[in-house]
Amino acid sequence: MENKAYLIDVTNRDGVQTSRILLPKFSKTMLNMYLDDMGVYQSEVGFPTLKHEVNYINANLELAEIGAIKNLHLEGWCRAVTEDIKTTFQNCPKIKHLNISMSTSEIMLQGKFMGNKTWKDILKSVVDAVKLAKEMGAETVGLNAEDASRTEIERLIEFVNAGKEAGADRFRYCDTLGADDPITIYERIKTLAAVTKFPVEMHCHNDLGMAEAVSVAGAQGAIEAGVDAYINTTLNGYGERAGNCDMVSTILALKFSHGLKNKLPLDERVDLKKSWRIARYASYAFNLPIPINQPGVGANAFAHESGIHADGALKDRRNYELYDPEDVGRGEPELMETGRIITTGEYGGIKGFRHVYSKLGIEFKTDNEARNVLELVQYANLHTQKPLTDDELKIIARHPEIVRQILSVNP
Repeated sequence: MENKAYLIDVTNRDGVQTSRILLPKFSKTMLNMYLDDMGVYQSEVGFPTLKHEVNYINANLELAEIGAIKNLHLEGWCRAVTEDIKTTFQNCPKIKHLNISMSTSEIMLQGKFMGNKTWKDILKSVVDAVKLAKEMGAETVGLNAEDASRTEIERLIEFVNAGKEAGADRFRYCDTLGADDPITIYERIKTLAAVTKFPVEMHCHNDLGMAEAVSVAGAQGAIEAGVDAYINTTLNGYGERAGNCDMVSTILALKFSHGLKNKLPLDERVDLKKSWRIARYASYAFNLPIPINQPGVGANAFAHESGIHADGALKDRRNYELYDPEDVGRGEPELMETGRIITTGEYGGIKGFRHVYSKLGIEFKTDNEARNVLELVQYANLHTQKPLTDDELKIIARHPEIVRQILSVNP
């Protein structure tokens, strides 16, 4: 069977660690539903060891259980220590997918653990954590090497083999500082995959402006070595410091790069046409603008001003456009209507509320039934601190009790 590249979006875990921003739990849920609709393989939903994440994660697991999230794997992240594994399953007993992390570079062993952990300690912690996760019900366990790009290849091979023998399902190579380059990572991942015969997951940061290039180069090395590749992405490249590998840019590279499209087959379930909708929603939810020059979804992605370029594009768009606006789904309706409209939110009344839902094709049998949903809409508006989108309003009406759980935090 042909090896492929699969997408694991980490917006809801790593993207939300962007300094100076917040993402409401309801918005995180919407992103999971959009990722599912887009055909993405897995979403790193957050931290099951954190109390304020527990209701949201369990509610999303319930959405998957009832089929509202159909195919997307919902995966939690924690440290590769048995304490975190136990807490994870105490808090979220139905979770089936985990990525567990441990630092591997000598720099971090000395600078982060202050020399209190030996390499043998690291391996033992990882093996114990993987075994316990599988015993407690994890169907898949990804093993993360934090700072892998500054870790000797021999040490990484030992780390992978220890995790593989313990029952892990794939290895996450973390370019934690964004220090790798495409050629070096291609060679390292190809060597690692060839020796271990173990699927490799790329997790790359954008500190040098090469997150997408480094990610796809590493994935190519894995596939050429005969294993599946997984690429970690975030929506609009959000993430710590300079951000992470952008999802839409990565898909475009795999589909349209002359050197990659025939070498690096992408999971066929991924629907590029859903890019515009999810990128705009992420921008709205994070309250961060999409950069004007963002590939595919930026305002200037299909704009031409130079006389030569404009003339050529008008004659045949393929003269100056590698792909079409339709390929990324541009042209879909706006998130919310504009003009003379009735809205509903934190202070909305029942008449305006029923009018808004009627336009969405949702009718309530009685005012009492409507009031129950109106109360949730008011709380959701308070929760997100911005007007609710049509899709958000629909989810609230369809799954009110699950949304109630998402909006609840138990200190």
